[in-house]
Amino acid sequence: MGKKGDLSNFERGMVVGARRAGLSISQSAQLLGFSHTTICRVYKKWCEKGKTSSMRQSCGRKCLVDARGQRRMGRLIQADRRATLTEITTRYNRGMQQSIFETTTRTTLRRMGYNSRRPHRVPLISTTNRKKRLQFAQAHQNWTVEDWKNVACSDESLKAKGGHTQY
Repeated sequence: MGKKGDLSNFERGMVVGARRAGLSISQSAQLLGFSHTTICRVYKKWCEKGKTSSMRQSCGRKCLVDARGQRRMGRLIQADRRATLTEITTRYNRGMQQSIFETTTRTTLRRMGYNSRRPHRVPLISTTNRKKRLQFAQAHQNWTVEDWKNVACSDESLKAKGGHTQY
């Protein structure tokens, strides 16, 4: 069987319960769906120390950004939503004794539920076009629905072919 990760406390209790009920290692493994090695290790630890909880949570390097640091990073993001990863990391490191790298910032932000996005590129409206749009809107602001029903809108490509727009 492949590695599936740590067992929960409930699963560890089931292993101990099956062995205490008199089932063999093979029977326990088949019943619970775990490997022989897993059954042996869990039961042996229970016999030696009297507990089934896993101590693996304390393994590995501690995260440099704790809950307080995450709140601080969240405030930095709320202050400037368009800040880049480098800017966020620089601002975060200003008030901290221990600095973090951009990769740490990226992992922390992902853990907090933020993802990197790029804004859509939208063509800007020229000043002359903006003025024409405003004039049109002001000229037609008092039109009713019945007035608009008499308008035939056309595509720009039709204008080039000789079509026209009726106002």
